[in-house]
Amino acid sequence: MTRKKWSWFTIVNYAVLSLLIVICLVPILHVIATSLSERIEAVAGNVGIWPKGFNLAAYQYVMEDAQFWKSLSVTLMRVAIGVPINIILVILTAYPLSKSNNRFHGRTFFSWFFVFTMLFNGGMIPGYIVISKLGLINSIWALTLTGAMNVSYMILMMNFFRGIPNEIEEAAVIDGANQAQVLFRIYLPMSLPSLATIILFATVANWNVWMDGYMYMNTPDKYPLQTYLATILMESKTNVEALMTPEQLARLSQISQKTIEAAQIFLAALPIMCVYPFLQKYYIKGIVVGSVKG
Repeated sequence: MTRKKWSWFTIVNYAVLSLLIVICLVPILHVIATSLSERIEAVAGNVGIWPKGFNLAAYQYVMEDAQFWKSLSVTLMRVAIGVPINIILVILTAYPLSKSNNRFHGRTFFSWFFVFTMLFNGGMIPGYIVISKLGLINSIWALTLTGAMNVSYMILMMNFFRGIPNEIEEAAVIDGANQAQVLFRIYLPMSLPSLATIILFATVANWNVWMDGYMYMNTPDKYPLQTYLATILMESKTNVEALMTPEQLARLSQISQKTIEAAQIFLAALPIMCVYPFLQKYYIKGIVVGSVKG
């Protein structure tokens, strides 16, 4: 049996990838370890990637924090509304722009128009004025409509559409299909890898953005989860002082602001970490094919 020889490229490739895996995993493990460690160890900075002691009091406190769950519900609503809007607009824009200039005469103009919006924008203050004049301040629509159309997603989907042979569409048209039927019955089923990739991107983007919540929401109970967590991290005072019941006061010796923040950060990232493995098989194919075809 011939023994497989490892080239220097293979060795270096595995070494670099292993290093990247470690770089990505260490911060996650540190946050989990901090959230599970004893108060004194976390405050002293003695926690690495393994918990010092084992303490679930921080998670218990987070579970009893009404504001955390309110912010989580806002984020879930944002994802439930924002992601479908993103996908619909991306599909309806990418499909006509994937056609040739002979079939869509305004394609060049609209393509450059969208590229221009990707490179330049009015800025934060004009954006706030627009949202304010539309009466969307302190509403879920201020979070979902401001980033409803993502040009990079559109380019990814457009290039994937271009890679589908024209003969398939021509055969469907001969059989009597209109453009809507061609799009929804032929193009989209064939574009599942690219579509899954865009859904993953849109979900992560809607889940992680925090700045717009800070700008457009006037009351903390309307904050999305990441805005709420960012506000806590920026505050100098501790939220532990808000514990008023005797049972909660008894846990003051077991938790600290650092362990609470670590527990909140991990719980906020957990849903995305659970969703990603189901879409990962489409991710590589979708991002590669959608970016090189056309």
